[in-house]
Amino acid sequence: MPSKILIVGACGQIGSELTLALRDIHGNDAVVASDIKSPSSALLSKGPFEVLDATNYDDFKTLVSKHQIDTVYMMAAMLSGTAEKYPEKGWDLNMTSLFNVLNLGKEELISKIFWPSSIAVFGPTTPKVDTPQQTIMEPTTVYGISKQAGERWCAYYNKRYGVDVRSIRYPGLISYKTPPGGGTTDYAIEIFHEALKSKAYTSFLSEDTALPMMYMDDAIHATISIMEAPSDKIKIRSSYNLSGVSFTPEELAQQVKNQIPEFQMNYNPDFRQAIADSWPDSIDDTEARTDWGWTHDFNLEMIVKEMLEGVKSLEEVN
Repeated sequence: MPSKILIVGACGQIGSELTLALRDIHGNDAVVASDIKSPSSALLSKGPFEVLDATNYDDFKTLVSKHQIDTVYMMAAMLSGTAEKYPEKGWDLNMTSLFNVLNLGKEELISKIFWPSSIAVFGPTTPKVDTPQQTIMEPTTVYGISKQAGERWCAYYNKRYGVDVRSIRYPGLISYKTPPGGGTTDYAIEIFHEALKSKAYTSFLSEDTALPMMYMDDAIHATISIMEAPSDKIKIRSSYNLSGVSFTPEELAQQVKNQIPEFQMNYNPDFRQAIADSWPDSIDDTEARTDWGWTHDFNLEMIVKEMLEGVKSLEEVN
């Protein structure tokens, strides 16, 4: 019987693009999109959609049974900036949704799970340059704490119950197809919209704040690749480091200026600066490249070109 896939959090920044990519591979009817809110027209028109509160186990279980789901991508989460404003809500959403999908795996109602972690699991005591796979992890944000705890639960459910759960630690993700979702790296999306609209942008991070980043196409490729890899290739069941390209707001601004010479970059750091300061500058993802063949395609110059063209095309449509 062909695999049936459920995307939980399909209206989010990653989930929306992941859903469409998986439908291109497996067919529209094989991929069920779900979210607590109404979807975009693209998600509605191209395949099945269900409203789902990921924290409600009974509803989750019913949906899995209804569609005979085999594989779940658990993408629902409250991101770093938003979770700092609503700590208990952030913890509840991020952890309860994870336990629900892990328990579905434990009960053998589904056979394979993807759950995303993040560079937010690291903290100010973590080595900042080429952060290794195994290292000190003392996160200082609600989002990071929930992701670190989630990693340990994933590893536990795999070892204790044999649940096939797979995970990667996303860096900051850049895409023009969906609006920012309340993350600390959102400046690297907002800058392109403002560069085209007003030729100026004020960054909420300081000019020299280096962070690991990745173009969304690479992130989608990594997500699908780890899930398609043979189980014996997945040797880390907490979460894999994942790296694309690291840069500062000023380095990004200079690349934008190469395309839009009149562009002006300003800086007014807010509460997200402290979050960014606790995260790595760059990531060592040797294990992902060795174990399941991960490789990224987009460098900074390519990202800037793709983003400016993509945002411009969206504005022309609107």
